[in-house]
Amino acid sequence: MMYPYYKADLDAERITRESAQELLDCIWVKLNDLNKCRDAASAEGFAGYSLFQNLIVGGQNAEGLDVTNDLSFMCITASKHVFLPMPSLSIRVWNGSPQDLLLHAADLTRTGIGLPAYYNDEIIIPSMMNRGIPLQEARNYCIIGCVEPQVPGKTDGWHDAAFYNMCRPLELVFSNGYSRGEKISIQTGEVESFRTFEQFYDAYKAQMNYQLSLLVNADNAIDVAHSKKCPLAFLSCMVDDCVSRGKTVQEGGAVYNFTGPQGFGIANMADALYAIKTLVFEQHKFTLTELKKVLSLNYGKGFDAKSAAELAGQVVGELQAQGKQVTENELAQVIKNILTMQLSDEDKALCERIYTLIDEAPKFGNDIEEVDALARDAAYTYTKPLENFKNPRGGQYQAGLYPVSANVPLGAQTGATPDARLAHMPVADGVSPSAGRDTHGPTAACNSVAKLDHGIASNGTLFNQKFHPSALSGTQGLVKFVALIRSFLDQKGMHMQFNVVSRDTLIEAQKNPEKFKHLVVRVAGYSALFTTLSRSLQDDIIRRTEQGF
Repeated sequence: MMYPYYKADLDAERITRESAQELLDCIWVKLNDLNKCRDAASAEGFAGYSLFQNLIVGGQNAEGLDVTNDLSFMCITASKHVFLPMPSLSIRVWNGSPQDLLLHAADLTRTGIGLPAYYNDEIIIPSMMNRGIPLQEARNYCIIGCVEPQVPGKTDGWHDAAFYNMCRPLELVFSNGYSRGEKISIQTGEVESFRTFEQFYDAYKAQMNYQLSLLVNADNAIDVAHSKKCPLAFLSCMVDDCVSRGKTVQEGGAVYNFTGPQGFGIANMADALYAIKTLVFEQHKFTLTELKKVLSLNYGKGFDAKSAAELAGQVVGELQAQGKQVTENELAQVIKNILTMQLSDEDKALCERIYTLIDEAPKFGNDIEEVDALARDAAYTYTKPLENFKNPRGGQYQAGLYPVSANVPLGAQTGATPDARLAHMPVADGVSPSAGRDTHGPTAACNSVAKLDHGIASNGTLFNQKFHPSALSGTQGLVKFVALIRSFLDQKGMHMQFNVVSRDTLIEAQKNPEKFKHLVVRVAGYSALFTTLSRSLQDDIIRRTEQGF
């Protein structure tokens, strides 16, 4: 978009390449002046103060021709010069992308800034066409927010319509629709009664479908409220066809209307389902009854105050169901008893045995066919039902598979799960393997993630990888890195992004933040200053597997 103006000024000798580069650098600095006040919950879900000013280079035009030009390289150089999180630089990659552009982008990535993010035209364009967008307009897509593709100037995509933790329906299967003693969902049967893996998985799907119906009802109610109470006239003037239709964006004036909730925790679900399928139903190592007990005891790893409160809620709920009233003082005493509770030797042994079996079971992210197939199917339990819903603007729901940073606060609300994840730890982000579980190298992780159906998640997917800086050193390291990117995208992966920083550096930055004020890391679909992030989110980034070649 900017290139014709740059070329005209260059041809007329009104500007030199060097002065144009300086102007770009200045704009990059200015974009980091902006900030936005958020409430506490939003600050956790969108950690790092990102305003998601996404700027994209590369890709193709409406006729399918590559649009890489000199300005593409200069934008990448500006991010390297300024070394600040904004703009959130992205690069569109397709079969016609020049190798020089990818090498230049990779050279920026290895600085550790977390930029650019890499997007795959070969899957994004077909996924948009599958939503009714013509080929030429789909080829003109841009990225908005974290990782969400849309047609610029014509779309109201409501891309962050909801955060959805895919582990939540799993909890509701084990509790038969109850939470802290209160019935909040459908009852799918006591897990002790399930005799086959299919029965268990069907219960999960039923809980998922019910929870998604609640999500859609809430989103549609908000959509209607926005149109009636918060119409944005100025924004609507900038979006086709609001003026000709006489409708604001919130009323459905845009050419394309979508609602895009994003799900995450796929890796947790794949690992949990595989453990239950093999260890419970095939190898009979333990029963669902035993697993339910061990999960309630957090694998015997102890209780924090939040876990104790949740377990106390279950106890109180059972007492109330029996017609007994519990006072606040009695509730406080129950919580205290749980915090100081000592497990019996029998329970300790059971917890340790089951935890070890699950912990050592194969995990998503290691190119293991059976686990990866469960990951693909688990993702479908979220993405496919959403396609059946419409929004009040006349558009369709489309799933995204990315968390921003909500996998941390929503993980903090989630109990222990059957993948050996402890209570209140973060759940897996986007389509990435669980932190530390992808132990067979970066190619194996890419192969696993590529087996998911990225095309159905037309609201965007997010794949994080972390490399030690030594892996990308020298020309050879850069060439290997670009080959990894091309290999993943050739397998129809939609998106990938990287942190190139050592674990030791991140730990040192936690200890001495004043010495690392300018350390930039990739969080989710954006970069942020590491020292501005919460301790729990910093820990989540540190836990990501440190890859190498």
